[in-house]
Amino acid sequence: MKVKYGTLLVLSAGTAWGISSVSGQYLMSHGMAVNLLTSLRLLISGIVITFLAFLIQKEKFISLIKKKENILTLFIFSILGLLMNQLAFLSAIKFTNAGTATVLQYLSPVLILLYVSLTKKQLPTFAELLSILFAISGTLIMSTHGQITHMAMTPKGLFWGLLSAFTYSVYIILPAQLIKKWGSLSVIGLGMLIAGIIFPIITKSWQYHVSYDSKTILALFGIIGVGTVFAYTVFLMGTTIVGPVKGSLLACVEPIASVVFAIVIIKQHFYPIDFLGMTLILAAVLIISLRDKVINKEAVKIVRDDIEI
Repeated sequence: MKVKYGTLLVLSAGTAWGISSVSGQYLMSHGMAVNLLTSLRLLISGIVITFLAFLIQKEKFISLIKKKENILTLFIFSILGLLMNQLAFLSAIKFTNAGTATVLQYLSPVLILLYVSLTKKQLPTFAELLSILFAISGTLIMSTHGQITHMAMTPKGLFWGLLSAFTYSVYIILPAQLIKKWGSLSVIGLGMLIAGIIFPIITKSWQYHVSYDSKTILALFGIIGVGTVFAYTVFLMGTTIVGPVKGSLLACVEPIASVVFAIVIIKQHFYPIDFLGMTLILAAVLIISLRDKVINKEAVKIVRDDIEI
């Protein structure tokens, strides 16, 4: 019964991330600037999650912020991991769509695999090479609709999608030691808060005009309340019950949920060949996830131990 409850929690988190992606697409398609949306998501989520971390992990939280070397690492993680990933992912949604951007971001485990292989100076196994082949083939199919000589996806869309996968890999690897010692709530919360303060100052996000009607507020709640704060905390609860490997596998419901919500809610059109590309990318992720030893404990929880952003 407890395992079923954990499974339900992780599936709920993955579904919530799907809602987040579609909410982001709705907001940007109705005039909200990427910089403003990124700022709001980071700042509000950072405040809420940092507050939760203080309540739940008070001793660890205080110890974390007392050490100067932790602040520097947090700052680097905040900018290169959280901020860049959020900006890249939302930009990928803007120039493609919620489903495509989410699937492209799921290339990150393959990038982590390559990173681990390079740092350990060892060749990938047959299964790992197969996952790389699937990932490349899937990306090629999605970017061309199966017609290799024609780009179906805009260059900007492909660029931001691949950058999203790369920065998500950085987001997973960079804070591994901090999370191991101080807990993910404190590290992620503070990281988001730092990015949420710095990014609006750099971009002057408050200058962007937006009409806060009922649908806009609902979509903001979808991307921040449901898709960030709720999804992250629920995912953590679920993975403590079912374990990181099963949790990462169950979290693969996210791109499926993103595609379904995109089709049903915002009437997004996909070509039949696109689903083949998505399937290949998800197959690559599943192959790596099932071979848990490929990614060591420093690059832990291969697909998700985070907020999606």
